[in-house]
This record gives sequence, C-alpha cells and structure tokens, in this order.
Amino acid sequence: MTWLIGTLIIGVSVAIATTFDDNLYLTAFFGKVNRTFRPQHIILGEFIGFTLLVLASLPGFFGGLIIPHTWIGLLGFLPVAIGINHLLNRESEGQAVQTVSVEFKSRAESPRRYNKKSLLATLRDPQTYRVSAVTIANGGNNIGIYVPLFASSDLTNLGVILCVCYLAIGLWCFLSYNLTRNPLMAKVLARHGRKVFPFVLIYLGFSILLKSETYRLLPSIAMFSN
Repeated sequence: MTWLIGTLIIGVSVAIATTFDDNLYLTAFFGKVNRTFRPQHIILGEFIGFTLLVLASLPGFFGGLIIPHTWIGLLGFLPVAIGINHLLNRESEGQAVQTVSVEFKSRAESPRRYNKKSLLATLRDPQTYRVSAVTIANGGNNIGIYVPLFASSDLTNLGVILCVCYLAIGLWCFLSYNLTRNPLMAKVLARHGRKVFPFVLIYLGFSILLKSETYRLLPSIAMFSN
C-alpha cells in the first residue's frame, strides 16, 4: 500500500507539472466552439495528442529494462533543469498567459446545443487533429520529464502514473469547458498555477534521483573526475 501512495503522489505531481498548461489552450478552443467545431473534437484531440506524447516517451521505459536504474536516474536532472528554467523565465511566461487569457476571453461564447456526431466521424475529422497538434506542440518539453520517469518505473508503477495522468486530462477538459462560462477564472487559474508547477518539476526530478538511488554513483563520479 505504501508503494501505491508514493506512486499516486508522483502521478499527481507529473499530471500537474506536465498537463496543467493544457487549461490555457483548451479553454481557448472551447471558446471557439461552433456548428462545425464541437466539444468532442477538443476532448478527443486532447487525448490523442497526449497519447502520442506517451508513446514517444515509452522508449525510456524499455531502456530502463536494460540500463541499470542508478544510471537511468541521472535523467532526473532533466525535470529539475526544466523547473529551474521555468523559474528563471517566469516573467515572460506571465506575459504570455495574459495575452492568451485576453484572447480567449474575447472569443468566449455562451453554451449552445449542437447535433451529436459519431465517434468515428469525430476521429476522422481534421478538426480533431488540429487540437492534437497543439497538444503535442505544447507538451513537447514533457517528453524530457516522461522519459526518465518511465525509465525509473516498473510496469505497475507506470500503469498507475498513466491512469492518474489520463484522469487529469479528463479533469482539465471538464474544467476548461466550464471556464468558458467565466473566462476571468481561467486567467486567475493560469497565473497562480504557473507559480506552483516549476517547484513540482523540481520535486519530481529529485524523487526520480532518490528512487533510482543515483546518489550511489557519487563515489564513482568523484573517482572518475580525479
């Protein structure tokens, strides 16, 4: 049970650190819903894009089956570096949040009813993959987090972490859809969320280093440097 609690904490940390920003463009997309561009395009496109990011990161998991975990753990420095980079560039990111927030605020519409479309038809619609493309572009840096995390996880831990992340994606879709009814809340959510998740990234990186017992390599590294 202890391992499950620890894995759930890591899963929630990963979900917050790598998918929280999705609220920005998801809210923008939901604000543009019309007769041809519907909520199901956005939801399905978001899940497809995230799945492709996961698939692109899976080589890290298979590499972890071959390479010793203590060496794989060195990749934990990647999330730490990304988190520090976010802290150093917080001011420019804050300006970007304000710009995006103003954009989707001006485009927000009141909820409407639309004719339902089949899952297959939605899957074949290019509108869906427009959302997927944005998800992949926005989450490109996340691969640097997923690869070391997957590599330091076994199959059970990986399954739990991915379940948490997919649940988080569903939660963001739900929140973003409802935020289109109150765009000012989206701006507040984005502003305060960006202050938190750099520290979540740093925590995640150090948890990978400790979980992989990478600190055991310090004597070897010290001898090599001498």
